[in-house]
Amino acid sequence: MSDGDQKYWYNLETGQVEFGMISPAVDRVGPFDTEAEAARAPETLEARSRAWAEEEAADDGWATSKDAGAE
Repeated sequence: MSDGDQKYWYNLETGQVEFGMISPAVDRVGPFDTEAEAARAPETLEARSRAWAEEEAADDGWATSKDAGAE
């Protein structure tokens, strides 16, 4: 049994929180330590994606959404 079997996952297909690796890997994100953390997965993913995009844009010298309003 792996650690993932004792963690919470968010199923992207159904929008449900699952305990253990029930769904196919392509359909789930995680692992999360608590059910509440897993339930917030869409917001967490969006925030991380935005931060990564802004970091990448800054590394590449592109304007970010924050910079666009400053012109």
